[in-house]
Amino acid sequence: MMSRVQKGVIAGFSATVAVSLLEAANLYFGPWAASFPRLLSVMLQMPDQMIVGWIAHFVVGTFVLGAAFGVLCPRLPSSTPESKGILFAVGAFLVMGLTVAPLVGMLGGRSVGIFFMQAGFGTLVWMIATHAVYGIVLGNVYGRLVEREKRHRAPVGGAMAH
Repeated sequence: MMSRVQKGVIAGFSATVAVSLLEAANLYFGPWAASFPRLLSVMLQMPDQMIVGWIAHFVVGTFVLGAAFGVLCPRLPSSTPESKGILFAVGAFLVMGLTVAPLVGMLGGRSVGIFFMQAGFGTLVWMIATHAVYGIVLGNVYGRLVEREKRHRAPVGGAMAH
C-alpha cells in the first residue's frame, strides 16, 4: 500500500515528464515562449546552465508539487482527480508567479517579474497552459493509483486480494 505522498510523487514525476516533452518541443521547434527550465536557470542566477533549470524543474515538479498534491488532493474542491489537479497546478502557478518570480530580483537574482511578465505575454500564456497540462496528468495518474489500490483492497471471495 502506497501513502498519498508516494502516489503524489509518482503522479508528479509523470506530470513533469509530460510537461518536459512540451518544453522540449518548445525549445526544438520554437521557441514559442521562454521555457520554464530556462526561466528557472535565470532565476537561480545560472542563465548559461540550463541543465540547472531542468534539474530544478524535475525536483520541484516531482518532489515538492507531487508530494503536496498527494497531501492536499482529498481536500481540494472538485469531483474528478483531473479537475483537482488543474486547480492545484493553477494555484501553484499563482503562488509562484506572485511570490517566487518577483522575489528572485529582490534577493539578488535576475528578476523575471510578476507572473514572468518580463519574459513576455506569450510566456505567461505558455506557463498557464503547461501548468494546466501538468495538473491534468497529475490528477489523472494520482486518481488511477488511488483506484488501483481500492481494487486491490476489495475482498475477493472473502479474502483480501494481493
